[in-house]
Amino acid sequence: MATFLSSVLLLVLRTYAAPPEYIQVWPGGWTPGPGEAGNETVTPSLVPPPGTANHAPHSIIIGVRKGGTRALLEMLDIHPEVAAAATEVHFFDWDENYVKGLEWYQEQMPYSYPHQITVEKTPGYFTSPAAPARIRAMNPSIKLLLILRDPTERVVSDYTQVYFNRLENRKPVQAIERMLVKNGALNTRYKAIQRSLYDVHMRNWLQYFPLRQIHIVDGDTLIRDPLPELQRVERFLDLPPRIQASNFYFNQTKGFYCIRSDGHERCLHESKGRPHPPVNGTVLRQLRSYLRQHNRDFYRLIGRTFNWH
Repeated sequence: MATFLSSVLLLVLRTYAAPPEYIQVWPGGWTPGPGEAGNETVTPSLVPPPGTANHAPHSIIIGVRKGGTRALLEMLDIHPEVAAAATEVHFFDWDENYVKGLEWYQEQMPYSYPHQITVEKTPGYFTSPAAPARIRAMNPSIKLLLILRDPTERVVSDYTQVYFNRLENRKPVQAIERMLVKNGALNTRYKAIQRSLYDVHMRNWLQYFPLRQIHIVDGDTLIRDPLPELQRVERFLDLPPRIQASNFYFNQTKGFYCIRSDGHERCLHESKGRPHPPVNGTVLRQLRSYLRQHNRDFYRLIGRTFNWH
């Protein structure tokens, strides 16, 4: 099965477009002389640059898990008017975070200038029953980004991530066929399969947001030709066109696109883009057959089709 290469794009180095770094401010305006900065009795305070603040996100990448959300965020962060949150906040899908309130959530966002838009990404939002209503309560006009890939490939990628995580933590693992099939039938309760039922989750979102506020990024196209997909995102977010073909280069050794920004080149961490395990052909056909009708229902919901098997 083909490996989903979008995972292997980036982590791009921060450029001037990134959220500004803290400034060291010494007590009383004192400036340390040579050798004095290491004095443990005098320490600086860290303050954000003037004119910056934490802003609630103007746009959220809501999913899907293993769909290319990290690649999309890092590519979008090339834009000088985008401030990207560094981590997945899980505010709207985890009750223990949601009870901390919107002020806490805003504090998790990067410092940004007034001309920048803040973008957060948490893939778990798309499949969370509670997230759509909670996000609407914060901002009913927010713009949402959803990146999707072939749902069958996404299931296998989901399994692969969990498989390697368990290996690294010295936990027992099972073959993918054992997860996909129970008692001779497809295990439709398997979480990885549930996450690929795009129509089910999309219906929930469309109860709270009109389709015009949800831009769907084709994750399979993004890895083959990043620029057109990112230009569509720029237009959706009302950003001036700044991302260019020169921001991407094909790494012949790795076999995928990486990012070039502000004179730096960077690809995704090696933990991303791991090779998928081979899957029994009969089991794979069962999975594709089960997902086929869900895909058709999803196409009808959004008025668009994809080249999914």
